[in-house]
Amino acid sequence: MKTLWRGGKIYTMASEGETVEAVLVSNGKIEKIGTYEELKESADKEMDLEGKVMYPGFVDSHMHMIGHGEKLLRVDLSKIESSEEMREQLIRSTKDLAPENWFIGEGWNENNFPDRKIFHRLELDEISESPMMLKRVCRHAVLANSSALKLAGITKDTPDPEGGVIVRDNDGEPTGYLLDAAQDLVANQIPEVSVEYLTHALQTSVENLLSLGLTGAHTEDMGYYGHDYTKPLQAFKNVIGGKIKFRANLLRAHSQFEAMMENANYAEPFIDPGAMKIFADGSIGGKTALLSKPYNDDPSTSGVAIHSDDELHRLVAMARKHGEAIAIHVIGDLAMEKALDAIEAHPVAEGKRDRLIHAMILREDLVERMEKLAVILDLQPSFVSSDFPWVIERLGEERIKWSYAWKSLVDRGLICAGGSDAPIEEVDPLQGIYAAVARRKPYETHDGYMPKEKLSRFEAIQLYTSGSAAAICKEHERGVIAENFDADFSVFDRDLFEGELEQITEAEVELTIVAGEIMYQKERSE
Repeated sequence: MKTLWRGGKIYTMASEGETVEAVLVSNGKIEKIGTYEELKESADKEMDLEGKVMYPGFVDSHMHMIGHGEKLLRVDLSKIESSEEMREQLIRSTKDLAPENWFIGEGWNENNFPDRKIFHRLELDEISESPMMLKRVCRHAVLANSSALKLAGITKDTPDPEGGVIVRDNDGEPTGYLLDAAQDLVANQIPEVSVEYLTHALQTSVENLLSLGLTGAHTEDMGYYGHDYTKPLQAFKNVIGGKIKFRANLLRAHSQFEAMMENANYAEPFIDPGAMKIFADGSIGGKTALLSKPYNDDPSTSGVAIHSDDELHRLVAMARKHGEAIAIHVIGDLAMEKALDAIEAHPVAEGKRDRLIHAMILREDLVERMEKLAVILDLQPSFVSSDFPWVIERLGEERIKWSYAWKSLVDRGLICAGGSDAPIEEVDPLQGIYAAVARRKPYETHDGYMPKEKLSRFEAIQLYTSGSAAAICKEHERGVIAENFDADFSVFDRDLFEGELEQITEAEVELTIVAGEIMYQKERSE
């Protein structure tokens, strides 16, 4: 069956402003592009876009798909704007909870509170005796009550684990605030989830992603659910590839990497194996991103290195032994320095690219080193609208010049992809595109944070199309509308290149098409 898509504006994204009249699709691929008159005789079926606007399929280059589904199913604390509101929400959410059952909340952020309050375990004890774990928005910190700490065996005498911090009060007692690797002490006490639970969460996630115009995502889920990768991988196979088509590139946690290299089977082309995922540091919000100089608002710390230098080199060497790339979480400039040291010492195989995830706080010398390497930068544009203006206090004016510097990186010729880091940020790609172009929250009236770093609309959309394709070395088969490319399309009710900036976030998804098949269609009102 050959299907001809026509009747709307079709942006190829091969060059700025380039459009075609019609696209002929067969067997999940784009057979030809051209005018309607040229292609209509070859078609068995025509699909009228009815004036809507088609783009190459949008792909989120960095998220946690199962985690996003869990956020949709759990209590979401990310939009709470005061500590009192958070307390009231926790009371409502735990009032009928049995003492032996865990309560898990998602996404609190003290930077949204006027008093910047971080709850103490004793305050959480007043709310519920059930073990409680509240994940900070960055997912590099949690709050735990006394019941959870007791199950984890955390006392005044418990040492900080490597790559983590147990925050303590003036008497040395744990406050319940656990940073990076320390949060695992509590997370590991939560009963293991079932494949059925993970399947439900993932299906919830994929249905939501398709409704937002996303045809794929690069996702990290393999190291979070139990002691091996088999349950989350099975969930992906249960959800994707049958009736539901979606492109999932699975980053492989370093703890699971060798086992997955030896034993895992995938379901390509919809479920693909990805790079080895490594964490080099934490987050700016939790003051665990690793900086070369102390935090401006807390000179007592420069952040946390998740691994020693020797261990980091060992992990990169392990990936190279299998001919694979790495995908490394690097937020602070010292973390980037250590990551580049390891990559330079153990070069990636020909035809592969390493992925530097976030790349938020940089220096000129680090950018010069990146320019010489086969790397892509995996950026999260929405971090700008979420982190400013408080991040200026944290880093100081001097250091902010090479931070969140998307335009400077694009202008230097570095390959950049765009993601959300959902469930940390909202997954909607239109919000990411808007943030990259406006560098502010929608409907704010200022000129944007660091306005010289604004991307053009074309550059911003490229992050989610050709940029995401290049992140997995598939730029010759995905990311633009061209012959022999995958027939993945995102169709919106308006032209994202025209009109006021705010209309980008107001756009509605009409169709999401994967491998030539409609996976989402907007319901028509009567």
